[in-house]
Amino acid sequence: MTETNGGTGRRAAAAPGGGAEEQAPDIRVVVVDDHRIVLDGLVVLLDSVDGLAVAGEAASGEEAVGLVGRLRPDVVLMDIEMPGIGGIEATRRIASAHPAVAVVMLTMYGEDEFVFAALRAGARGYLLKGAQQEDVVRTVHAAARGDAVFGPDVARRVLRTFADPRPAARPFPELTDRERDVLGLLANGWPNGRIARHLGLTPKTVANNVSNILAKLHAADRAAAILAARRAGLGDP
Repeated sequence: MTETNGGTGRRAAAAPGGGAEEQAPDIRVVVVDDHRIVLDGLVVLLDSVDGLAVAGEAASGEEAVGLVGRLRPDVVLMDIEMPGIGGIEATRRIASAHPAVAVVMLTMYGEDEFVFAALRAGARGYLLKGAQQEDVVRTVHAAARGDAVFGPDVARRVLRTFADPRPAARPFPELTDRERDVLGLLANGWPNGRIARHLGLTPKTVANNVSNILAKLHAADRAAAILAARRAGLGDP
């Protein structure tokens, strides 16, 4: 977790009379990603744009929540799949505690379940990591103004879903498909290792999904999540 000196004040510009006049403050951005190369690239990009400044960096959802609480940036660029609580739960906590902070998801996951889970958590934008640099910059500016911004593919998907009057019938809509699969196997009483082998995942990924499930269902522990899943009809009869 890193706090920088970016966006600490207003830049002075020469005034016609020889003095200095104050300009609008930089848009202060916190960047959250557990891949160092991606994180460094975003920091270099944002700090190269006039009017933007990176206020801090984080590599996990927990770090992001703490950093935003201290720095109160204007915008957070948030990855989804990270150690600990992950980006969606971090977004939920930030949106609840600091509604003036705009969270924009910047992730490789474009599936519907991730998009809508992020929106339900309070994200104001959603971009895929293949977006052009100018799109990222434009999205940061728009989010700072209070606009909701989506990449073209994501926007079409959102509009198509809202145009479909059919209600969602699946239990726990806040969960991603992967988390729902993991929860169904938890409901069978399976340990993490067996779930990992069955789904072709690493034990770490399963553990991260279990943590996300507990947070999203507000379950005190694994047993409480299993009970909720069984009541919803998940797991083998």
